[in-house]
Amino acid sequence: MPHITDEELVSEHVKPVAVRIVGGLLHAWQLRNSAATVPHAIERLRAAGNVDNLSRLLMDDPPPYRGRYPFLDTDLYKTLEGLAYELATGTAAEPVREFYEEVVGLLERVQADDGYLNSFFQDPAAAKKPWEDLAWGHELYNLGHLIQAAVAAARHLGDRRLLAVAVKFADLVVSRYGEGREEAVCGHPEVEMALVELFRETGERAYLTQARLFVDRRGHGHLKHSIFTAEYFQDHLPFRDLPSVTGHAVRMTYLAAGAADVYLETGDRSLFEALERLWDDMVATKLYITGGLGSRHSDEAIGDRYELPSERAYSETCAAIGTMQWAWRMFLATGGAKYLDVFERIQYNAYAVGLSAEGTAFFYDNPLQRRPDHEQRSGAEDGGDPLRRPWFGCPCCPPNIVRWMTQLGDHMAAEREGALLIASYAGARIDTEALGLTMESDYPWDGDVRLVLDRAPDGPYTIMLRVPGWAKNVTVTVNGAAADATARDGWLSVERVWHAGDEVRLSLPMPVRAHGSHPHLDATRGAASLARGPLVYCVEQQDCPVDVDDLVLPRLVNANIAKSTAGIALSEGAVVLQVEAATAPPPSAELYPELPQEPAFPETTVTTTFVPYFMWGNRSPMAMRVWVRNA
Repeated sequence: MPHITDEELVSEHVKPVAVRIVGGLLHAWQLRNSAATVPHAIERLRAAGNVDNLSRLLMDDPPPYRGRYPFLDTDLYKTLEGLAYELATGTAAEPVREFYEEVVGLLERVQADDGYLNSFFQDPAAAKKPWEDLAWGHELYNLGHLIQAAVAAARHLGDRRLLAVAVKFADLVVSRYGEGREEAVCGHPEVEMALVELFRETGERAYLTQARLFVDRRGHGHLKHSIFTAEYFQDHLPFRDLPSVTGHAVRMTYLAAGAADVYLETGDRSLFEALERLWDDMVATKLYITGGLGSRHSDEAIGDRYELPSERAYSETCAAIGTMQWAWRMFLATGGAKYLDVFERIQYNAYAVGLSAEGTAFFYDNPLQRRPDHEQRSGAEDGGDPLRRPWFGCPCCPPNIVRWMTQLGDHMAAEREGALLIASYAGARIDTEALGLTMESDYPWDGDVRLVLDRAPDGPYTIMLRVPGWAKNVTVTVNGAAADATARDGWLSVERVWHAGDEVRLSLPMPVRAHGSHPHLDATRGAASLARGPLVYCVEQQDCPVDVDDLVLPRLVNANIAKSTAGIALSEGAVVLQVEAATAPPPSAELYPELPQEPAFPETTVTTTFVPYFMWGNRSPMAMRVWVRNA
């Protein structure tokens, strides 16, 4: 494959803007991350042996590697990436700094002379040798997360120690698997997007070339498969020929995000055409209403089109993060609001549900229904807590939540020549070379947004406000007067000469919506789900006076919004729904009762509370439903 030339290099159509979140739900999440989730993750990483796995490499007679999997270093790397953001705020507690310094110091000391770094395979007693099993060894996956942590440390802390470690490892990979070298790929994509980011940070084009090589080599028989088939690894066909997203959900989304990064830097239209086709098919046929991806527990995989069972939804938290990474890159490539609609749906539902209200327990998989007699525990291990768990034997999700929570502000706005694109809403501070503004909003609990400029460009400039796909009757004013705004493709664009003190107000009405199930989706046919703004709602047995399985929503849903009560103290200021419904128990105790000749409509009415889906599972383990029978 030819080297990437200067002519091939392109810049993103849209440039991301760093935003500082200062208020609202997202701010509360970030404060919880700092106060609870980060210290909890550090404690668990120490207890599980992730740090010891590194320090033992400095011993003459090291104890055995701790843990079942050879990729547990990645959980340190993901945490370090989040800590770089935390430390950059200047408010992180001293134990956070101490952990960061300890782990970075260990990585510097244990890295092999040739750049190789993996605490499992560097042990002389390891059952396999380095590079022996790329399908399951995850060495390149490890490198990817190391690079992302290193880039975060360099950009946010000015600390380039970890970057030196990552560059040395990346150079080893290029020398081994670069152009004209061994044609291989990793069993778990991730390194592709990391190598592109390393190229952006260092300017070294070999990293971009290597990322493209890894994308293009997939599907050509270079990976030795075991346990699962080639489809699980997205290795049965070249990426551009995949008819639909398939296989292991996290692998699929990481691969797509990496391919999108390669497109952003090279302008390879064949890659973009494949990405757009795969994206549209996924959104139309394979995403849960919460934005979750993956319906099969056996191989953590994406199922067939419309294979979306509620109670067996796997929807791994890491897959939610991977899909957001892909969505954001598609937005950067196109400026398309449709990608942000999906991003936002995932952020407030499939991603947010993965963390408990107190911030120290996690869902690995995220079903849309829990039956009353459900006993299976979360995750692959036997026993343990019946809902969220404090940690996992394969703890990929908790550190992923940690790092992503610190980066929420990186995914709120973007800029292109002459325009600022505001992708999502929260209490926030936005500063670019062109302007500075403060955003005030209690989103997603209400849709009122206020922007106040304190610094403005000299000439005409456009502020583009995303209008979510669910929003109707949207209004925007400037300094109290109706704005001359252009509405197109999910954006309201206001172009004018701005001045310090100008005020923009956006109103996104948030009525309660009832969504019907797609007719091809057998698992939820005849059911409805409720949503308001970007939030999907569910009913928990604690809030329902009848069995949730017997609940029936009327054709025209009557719902009133209310603030959460002390009994549902799961998120301060949360909006819950008081819904008028009915109850329709089975007509008999028979498993297959004869169908009535005339439709029977339930007569007993009840009022029940629906809570945001991300808030479920914070009380005792009881039944839950997102999809409820519809009269």
